[in-house]
Amino acid sequence: MEIPLYLSMTAAEFAHCRKFPAHTAWMACHFSPYSTGLTNLPAYLPKKSLLILNDRTPIHKHDPLQIRQTLEEIVFSLECSAILLDLQRSDSPETKAIIRQLLTIPCPVCISDIYARDFDCPVFLPPVPLTLSPEEYLTPWKGREIWLDAATECTVFTVNNEGCRPQSCNPTDIFPHRDKQLYCHYRTELQENAVQFYLYRTKEDITDLLAHCAAFGVTTGVGLWQELK
Repeated sequence: MEIPLYLSMTAAEFAHCRKFPAHTAWMACHFSPYSTGLTNLPAYLPKKSLLILNDRTPIHKHDPLQIRQTLEEIVFSLECSAILLDLQRSDSPETKAIIRQLLTIPCPVCISDIYARDFDCPVFLPPVPLTLSPEEYLTPWKGREIWLDAATECTVFTVNNEGCRPQSCNPTDIFPHRDKQLYCHYRTELQENAVQFYLYRTKEDITDLLAHCAAFGVTTGVGLWQELK
């Protein structure tokens, strides 16, 4: 089964884009710092786009009903396909009250894993770690519909007599080998007192990963347009 991969675009990227991807996502509506509602709302979206709300601005005395009405109006006026609640701040009663209201909107609503265990809806998971197989990572969510964050990642693991130290890095060299179980490319470097393993998940790896993950409940991928365009 082919899994749709929504590419998230900022307002600036929308303004300068000449050809939109097949599956577009608005990144993102925010909780207003000046009122009880939302800000950075889209005026136009291609039909069937994904509408994202995040909590980059903290929730503080925002009005759940006002927020639901705003998002519902956008969903129907711009013919959005679904809403993603990318809420990453720590668990709070205010956030849960807003989620409960937004789940009444008559369209698919997906929420981040931080809050998903308290609600019966699709769950949005961070990218599959480079060191875990998809099966290991997704098994705790068996039985749930899963939306997966799809990101190109590069990590170097430095192994020496003190242990193993992972560190993010830029994929600036050739990665000649591929691990078909971890869905990434890799290369190694020998140093005087250590060996380094570079793991890099490419765009092609993400495509194969999503196709494989369909068997484990993943129905949707969400990535960054600037990475995957």
